[in-house]
Amino acid sequence: MNYLATVTSKRQLTIPIDIYRLMNLVEGNKVLVSIEDQVIKIEPAQALVEKLAGSVKLPKRFKNKTVDQIITLAKKEYFKNK
Repeated sequence: MNYLATVTSKRQLTIPIDIYRLMNLVEGNKVLVSIEDQVIKIEPAQALVEKLAGSVKLPKRFKNKTVDQIITLAKKEYFKNK
């Protein structure tokens, strides 16, 4: 099914409620945005984590943390060394 959405002057796009609910998105979720054959693709960042699960060794300091916690910790570590 197709939906119509409008891009704002701030380059923002509202996801239609049916798609939002179908994808089980909640406020604050991270999404990956890519382009494939002139089509914008949006998918939950959690999907990438699940695809990579087991293929990348997770450092001990990141074990038992959510994706958002890992990102926050990694940013702190990165910018601390700058």
